[in-house]
Amino acid sequence: MERSEAESKYKWKVEDVFLSDEAWNESFLAAEKELDFSEFEGKLGDKRQLLRFFEKEERTSRLLERLHLYAHMRHDEDARVSKYTAMQSKALSLYVKFSSAVSFAEPELTALPDDVLQSYAADADLKDHDYFFRQLIKSKTHILSAKEEKLLAAGGEMYSQFQNIFSMIDNADIQLGEVIDGTGKKIVLTHGMYGVILHSNDRELRKSAFERYYRAYIGLTNTIAATYFGNVKKDVFLTQARGYQSCLSRALENEDVDVRVYDNLISSVNESLPSMHRYVALRKKILKLDEQHMYDIYAPLVADAELKLPYEQACDLVIEGLAPLGKEYQSLLRKGFDEGWVDVCETTGKRSGAYSTGIYGIHPFVLLNYQETTHDIFTVAHEMGHSLHTYFSNNNQPYAKADYRIFVAEVASTVNEVLLLKHILAKTKDRALKKYLLNYYLDTIRTTLHRQTMFAEFEAVAHEMVEKGEPLTSENLCAVYLELNKKYYGDAIIHDKEISYEWSRIPHFYTSFYVYKYSTGIISAISIVNRILCEGESAVKDYMAFLASGGSDDPVSLLKLAGIDLTKRETFDIAMREFDEVLTQFEQEQ
Repeated sequence: MERSEAESKYKWKVEDVFLSDEAWNESFLAAEKELDFSEFEGKLGDKRQLLRFFEKEERTSRLLERLHLYAHMRHDEDARVSKYTAMQSKALSLYVKFSSAVSFAEPELTALPDDVLQSYAADADLKDHDYFFRQLIKSKTHILSAKEEKLLAAGGEMYSQFQNIFSMIDNADIQLGEVIDGTGKKIVLTHGMYGVILHSNDRELRKSAFERYYRAYIGLTNTIAATYFGNVKKDVFLTQARGYQSCLSRALENEDVDVRVYDNLISSVNESLPSMHRYVALRKKILKLDEQHMYDIYAPLVADAELKLPYEQACDLVIEGLAPLGKEYQSLLRKGFDEGWVDVCETTGKRSGAYSTGIYGIHPFVLLNYQETTHDIFTVAHEMGHSLHTYFSNNNQPYAKADYRIFVAEVASTVNEVLLLKHILAKTKDRALKKYLLNYYLDTIRTTLHRQTMFAEFEAVAHEMVEKGEPLTSENLCAVYLELNKKYYGDAIIHDKEISYEWSRIPHFYTSFYVYKYSTGIISAISIVNRILCEGESAVKDYMAFLASGGSDDPVSLLKLAGIDLTKRETFDIAMREFDEVLTQFEQEQ
């Protein structure tokens, strides 16, 4: 379907950002004139000048955010329209110039005596920036000279090229081909269709799609390996330039997260793998397979029980299922569905997948490619969780502290998913649907917790290899990935040769050390939901305080507002127990 064929009620209102391309161009020209910050250089030790600098920096940054948001939303509507690709590139270039123009600030502030920085952190006039100053004091040893910071900032556009190259390979150049279903019908493989096929009952179709899909990546494996190697080398360069011990420590310190959280995640999941192996073995038994292959791991275990709802009914179910979060939360969900926050339909040229995006002063937006599947119903809940987290943060924090850390970005989205699932489980009297949803929950934990932790472990190994001076090649990356796949999935499945190439198709690997946050997100979410359902209003109040906290403190501390402490092993154990208990319940339903 072409975008012009979709009804307007299923399209996001990008005009809420800019009314037209012409308005965007006018603002772009205005923004170009705002990039001179030289008047502040050497003067940030004067509080009055510092306040003026922050005011101009915020004004310019907010304008640049609007420019980039509009361009990338228009581009994602239809990647074939070169005008919006060019606008997105222009917006990014302006960001790089802005970063370079203000790059003197952190080195200059870092050079100030600690007592001055501490006084700034405690100054009521600078209260919007108190967390920034606390962070600055902690990170002083990693801030370089003004000249060096400017040089690193100027390289910002270059650093993103590895991700851009992979994106072009993955979304534009790769030829996924066609497969033939059981009726003889040809199906054009896309990233979205591949996921649909893996969840189908047609095993031969799953097998042929799996082999055909990976054949495309195997044909490009050396190019992709070189691109990923370049991305990791970029990480190592920046780590060494700033004097961090490792790429992992740099990534986590930049988010103010203790490295022990990462280590504890991997160790706790590794200890719980017997339950994962038990589930994989149960799948083989239920599917009555002599040999279970990786293309069977998403096959439905319960026939004809999936929820298939039109988009409007899915929205109604999401609102109903999230009732424990209160009437204000439900009202905002309805507002988002009805007032142009969401772009719903899959259309030709549109970016695949789903995401939520938002900037200060404008409501959030959600991109979907909605299909009538259970997965996409939960995707609606998931992305609206992101959006309302953004909404509450932006409406309760000043601009400087509104942007929450990526570390907590998956918490609200996953809380919504878990609440919705437990709501449906509690109200259904359909035994098949109950079994289906128990299976769905197990697979949600498997894919969001176990699989993402496996990805996280792969990233850690790959970065450690380069830090030790080892190159990354298709051969050694495949070898590392295959060993991890065997460890996580166990002996009840055949580890097909194609799965060793799975690393080559994961876009998130180009935003290094991101994926573990899905795992910590669902671990936190499961604990939050259990509190809400057990304790009621007091737990909801704590959770709302977390949603409203934005980026006002380190993310581990902010999660404590919701009653979650990731510095303690008990939090991890709650999620591991939940998987085991749901698995036992599912076994009893057989």
